[in-house]
Amino acid sequence: MQGLSYDILVWLTYRLAASFAIGLPLLLIIWAFFQKEASMMRLLIIYWKVASLLVVSMLLLTDKKALGYLTAFAAPILMFISVWFWVDLNEELADLPPWRPLPLTVRIWRWALSGFCLLAVLTTSLGLPCVQTISMPQCASWLETPKGIHQVLSTIFGFLFGGNWTEGVAAFIGYIGLLAYIVGLLQWLLIRLPRQGRIAGEF
Repeated sequence: MQGLSYDILVWLTYRLAASFAIGLPLLLIIWAFFQKEASMMRLLIIYWKVASLLVVSMLLLTDKKALGYLTAFAAPILMFISVWFWVDLNEELADLPPWRPLPLTVRIWRWALSGFCLLAVLTTSLGLPCVQTISMPQCASWLETPKGIHQVLSTIFGFLFGGNWTEGVAAFIGYIGLLAYIVGLLQWLLIRLPRQGRIAGEF
């Protein structure tokens, strides 16, 4: 794939992530909270727990950590599963009147997110060779957005706390976040899933 085309594809993936993986679900969870829609709140809380792997990926890529390419690939797969996996939530959402604005928007968002996840998996799979060697030309394309976000955070952090938000600090927090994520995922896989199956319950 030519360099310019690949850069555009990576740019598009980041922009769609900002819209469908971060912006819209943030608005939806606030909307669901004020509407007191318990099923949608649970779905979105689960989603945000799973989608936190995106933040971990950005922190790792800020310091050019090769592991960030792997977590960036895994994140959309887990995000897709998180919004469709639950039998009880799917049934509760199906029972809600389809013409109501919030349930309709959540349904549209789930399908839009699914499309984004498919694109993100295909795109990030092209960056998996960077796990072996980050010096490949296409690897740099994935570092531009984390670098830009890091510069903004560094300015804000310095203004508020008078400290330095460095790439090393970002990567360290990313590793801590990844460790906590893996522990939580293993706990769910080994304890909650065998007991509850595809029932979200009070997840």
